[in-house]
Amino acid sequence: MSLSRRHLLALSAASLASWRALAQDAPLPDIGSIPAALKGSGEVRVVGYGGTMQTAQRKAYNDPFEQLTGIKVRDFAGADLNKVKAMVDTGNVEWDVVQLSRGSVKNLMKRGDYFEKIDYELVDVANIDPAYRFEYALDMLVWAEVLGYRTDAFKGAVPVGWKDFWDLKKFPGDRSLIGAGGSSNPELEFAVMAAGVSADKVYPIDVDKAFAALDKVKPSIVKWWDTGAVPVQMLTDKEVVMTSVWNGRMAALQAAGVPAAISWPEGLLKRDAWAVPKNAPNKANAMKYIAFTTMAAPMARLASLIPYGSVNAKSNALIAPAQLAKLPSAPGIKEKLVPYDYEWWAANRDAVLDRWNKWILA
Repeated sequence: MSLSRRHLLALSAASLASWRALAQDAPLPDIGSIPAALKGSGEVRVVGYGGTMQTAQRKAYNDPFEQLTGIKVRDFAGADLNKVKAMVDTGNVEWDVVQLSRGSVKNLMKRGDYFEKIDYELVDVANIDPAYRFEYALDMLVWAEVLGYRTDAFKGAVPVGWKDFWDLKKFPGDRSLIGAGGSSNPELEFAVMAAGVSADKVYPIDVDKAFAALDKVKPSIVKWWDTGAVPVQMLTDKEVVMTSVWNGRMAALQAAGVPAAISWPEGLLKRDAWAVPKNAPNKANAMKYIAFTTMAAPMARLASLIPYGSVNAKSNALIAPAQLAKLPSAPGIKEKLVPYDYEWWAANRDAVLDRWNKWILA
């Protein structure tokens, strides 16, 4: 099964329209003054994932950063851990700040000295929980990997959690889960919860139990997805009735009128992070950019444009209530989610992927 160019363009247009609608509905918080230590000159090169996220980052972060600091932002799409490794290995580092998961940063640091230490003297540490701070990366948004389903598929029945995803009799139909392509990890957490493990006992993951559960649902998985556009395309085209999906992608799908909804319970609460490649050409400006974008007001601006949560404790007070209610970091939603254990995956990923590669071919 492959995504056609028509599908990708249609979904991209729907997503962009959705984010524009959100931006119009929620006025962006004013940033006001900034610490003098964040001002400067020159440029900073920032690499993200592109698409609507990067469009939102420009409005939330880059434009005010340039205006308030005097530092020019040059942003690019194509954040990739392997490119960071290649740049550092060859001594040809072109990026200053890159958006990655903390797990990706930790996995690469196991293989060498690939990132600069974050300058926490510049960061609003008083309002950023230590759980979001790491020596070589700073978490910069909160998102969720959740169960998405078509609301017209089950005659009014509503799936809640992964036991229902695995229940092929009560909720019949084809499904999709994330695979192990690129930097993705298979969703073993969902498998063990489907097998009866409570949300607070997911880690350390019982890998044998996870694969035994995956054996049961495998015949109904029509696609192991590896890019965020795939599950929303399959829901849109009725190729699946349920799938794991990123919460922000579901918000765009719903805004486009597709009869689909999120089941929040037992989703995975994840974070993206900023990191600075070793020997970045504009290291000082990179640290200023990271500090600026994790201040309360800039983070609230991003969350007002796209439904991903903030890591700054003061941000929620600056976000319109209607938009706050859509965020995985919102009170009442965050408590339903399972915090993703990046430490466990950093320690066990290689062994899990080796087993996965054999299992998927069996």
